[in-house]
Amino acid sequence: MFAARHLLFSLALAGLALGVAAEAQSATLRTRLKADIRSTDPGANRDGPTDLVVQHMIEGLVAFREDTTVGPLLAEKYEVSPDGKTYTFTLRPGLKFHNGASLTADDVIWTWKRYMDPATAWRCMSEFNGNITKLESVTKKDDRTVVFNFERPSGLILASMARPDCGGSGIYHKDSVGADGKWRDPIGTGPFKMGEWKRGQYIELQRFDGYQSRSEPRDGYTGAKKPLADRVRFIVIPDAAAAKAALFSDAIDVDFDIEPEDVAEYKARPDVKLDSLPTMAMTALLFQTKDPAVSDVRIRKALALALDTAELTDAVTGGTGKANNSPIPVSSPFYGKVQSQGYKQNIAEAKKLLAAAGYNGQTFKLLCNKKLKTSFDSAVLVQAAAKQIGMNIDVEVLDWATQLDRYTKGTYQMQTHPFSARLDASLSYEMVTGPKATQPRKVWDDAEAIAMLKQSMEITDKAKRQALFDSLHARQLEQVPLVVLFNEVQIAAVRKGIDGYKGWPMGTARLWGVSGK
Repeated sequence: MFAARHLLFSLALAGLALGVAAEAQSATLRTRLKADIRSTDPGANRDGPTDLVVQHMIEGLVAFREDTTVGPLLAEKYEVSPDGKTYTFTLRPGLKFHNGASLTADDVIWTWKRYMDPATAWRCMSEFNGNITKLESVTKKDDRTVVFNFERPSGLILASMARPDCGGSGIYHKDSVGADGKWRDPIGTGPFKMGEWKRGQYIELQRFDGYQSRSEPRDGYTGAKKPLADRVRFIVIPDAAAAKAALFSDAIDVDFDIEPEDVAEYKARPDVKLDSLPTMAMTALLFQTKDPAVSDVRIRKALALALDTAELTDAVTGGTGKANNSPIPVSSPFYGKVQSQGYKQNIAEAKKLLAAAGYNGQTFKLLCNKKLKTSFDSAVLVQAAAKQIGMNIDVEVLDWATQLDRYTKGTYQMQTHPFSARLDASLSYEMVTGPKATQPRKVWDDAEAIAMLKQSMEITDKAKRQALFDSLHARQLEQVPLVVLFNEVQIAAVRKGIDGYKGWPMGTARLWGVSGK
């Protein structure tokens, strides 16, 4: 059955490659997506591939730089009031939407009104509705000046605006939404505009000839974002072997999701060059602490002590990843001596904890997916580690959409789950910390941890923030709401003749500034 499916997929890929070749376009950049996007609605119906594609079409007022700071993007400049509650953004002059309309303060106001409408289901509405602060108003000073007023100051306002999983708070034209209020396609200001989406096959974007690039060098999601290719085609290829065949046969130009075990083979190819660097993305073992099966911290800690995280990381990432039990990534400026401390494998202690918890051989359910190989491989190794202490775990493989839905609703016992990069330490903890009653996807529902996280979001003093993160780390290791396993390394393979591709700590592909052929 698998061979038949693989043959059918290979035939489909070959047909797609022939279609691309038949176009005979000299400036089409073809890259792989491991899974189709969920929508084109920024920060709403989303996942990692969705964020990646959408960020090529829309832009926010600000964006992350590569050093994790936030810089202006659509904004020419911004000013913060002395009390930290008013942010005034001045738009760059001459900016156009993909439909030719000029960007004004009215468009910023309209977009943010839609973001803050519960019907939009914007992922980051809670951040601006009381989680980090409350957005009280967005008003127009003149056509190029827009003023945001917040209930209270926060050191994370700009970082939250810049988050790719929030759609980068991208500004789009009102015609992106139909008369019925339903989302259509993004009409943004980005370097590329929406072309064709053939579901399950590819998404093709077209160069926006009216794009106004910033003058600074490319820097994360800001700086120069010049579209060098006429078109960018994201081709959906879930299978790593099929993706390898596509790259080697010149059916795609870039694959930014190379499996670590394939690195040697790629290095041996004279027609391929590799780009590799650590990212801030992480894979973690999550526990649903509200589920009776794993509500006892002794059960959770027993499994944590059964793991050799370094050994698991080496096995899953082919020696390229960095073991890390902290939500703060190893490349963060807030990753220090405290964060480097984690769980040490202790089989005897793990068995004692299981016995004290009254474990009687029941089977736990561990969810994973095969879209991200690290999720499946980690689950299998967690299952094997559990056997060493007499704990029974059943690994259930789901398609990614189903696992993401279960994660969002909090309906699971355990799962190995990937998290995209967060470029601020508070946001790293925010991914997993919060009240389950209002945010079921949150893993760590602890009042003191939530209070410390909130405080870290309100202050800007680095030493004081570090002290809070140190305390959060120690508390997390004790309560075991999750076990962070490792930070991933992004390994991209690029065919020779394609110039300008460069990875960055976010771990997402940026295809502006990259030539096609």
